[in-house]
Amino acid sequence: MLTVNSLDFFVQWHLTERCNLRCRHCYQDGMFSQEMSLFEIRQGIGEVWAMIQAWSEAYEISFSPSFNVTGGEPFLRADLFKILEDMGRKGFDLYLLSNGILINRDKAVRLADLGIKGVQISLEGPEEIHESIRGKGSFSASLKGIAHLISEGITVTLNMTLSELNAGNISEMVELTKSLGLNRLGFSRLVPSGKGAGLLPYTLSREKVGDLYRQIFSNPLDGLEIITGDPIASQMDWVADAENLGDVPLGGCAAGVSGLTILPDGTITPCRRLPVSVGNIRKDSLRELWVTSPILESLRDRSQYQGKCGSCKRWAACRGCRAIAYAYSQAKGEGHLLAEDPQCFLDFI
Repeated sequence: MLTVNSLDFFVQWHLTERCNLRCRHCYQDGMFSQEMSLFEIRQGIGEVWAMIQAWSEAYEISFSPSFNVTGGEPFLRADLFKILEDMGRKGFDLYLLSNGILINRDKAVRLADLGIKGVQISLEGPEEIHESIRGKGSFSASLKGIAHLISEGITVTLNMTLSELNAGNISEMVELTKSLGLNRLGFSRLVPSGKGAGLLPYTLSREKVGDLYRQIFSNPLDGLEIITGDPIASQMDWVADAENLGDVPLGGCAAGVSGLTILPDGTITPCRRLPVSVGNIRKDSLRELWVTSPILESLRDRSQYQGKCGSCKRWAACRGCRAIAYAYSQAKGEGHLLAEDPQCFLDFI
């Protein structure tokens, strides 16, 4: 019998689509929608809290809920700290995703006072590579923000979006991370959607993804902790004849299983990089959507998955990256949410 002490559940909340950068690989499409007001956001926080409380009472399971707060660039919301305070007051762990440019000493102090659990800062490689993707002057500006966070003792994770543009720069990123006094380095794969759809020719082949991940995970990288939400990466320690884990999602891709995304206008999607609406928190019951949404239900139904993802023994613990699968499927004119992950180099069928 499986004993569960606590279950993780997170909501990634995009407070704004406004940004001070124009990154080439951005998964947002550059279209701006009406942002939720502070009052509406507070109502939404209460909605999330009520859903988790109801789950805890109904199933007698404790949850470890968190908010991953981002944008666009979240620091462009003048009321950011009020929002973070409200989230923290409800007992949510707080994480922030930013480009770091707008973080000064005062903001870093305020984040530390709020007990922020961590800040992810996007860096795409050494200065020349980073600025070819994110714009001139952005590298040194981000480093200044990182320095302010470090000075306040805030856990910082550098994150690199892997593509042909920077795949050859992992060793430089390792050295950069160490030189900054950090020990957490994150990786994610480029999702060719939004503005990033134009970079489809620069996405990595499955063979290249395999080579890179073996390079990253086969070595300790000088003691650095490697952080990634890529479900494929989490399966690399398993042998090809691993037992079939069945048809109930246990981990892997969080979309519709252990997390949701709320966009600036209140639209709810399964994942921040998966632009498929399941409702809107301004008018829909979040708890009801979680149970009744056909889209969310399909993400939990192995029988609806296509290709190798549907027949994989590790489906319950992986399911591939739904955002990448969907983006590639769209590029072929299909747009199938449950297509196989085209970059999966593993074989558990």
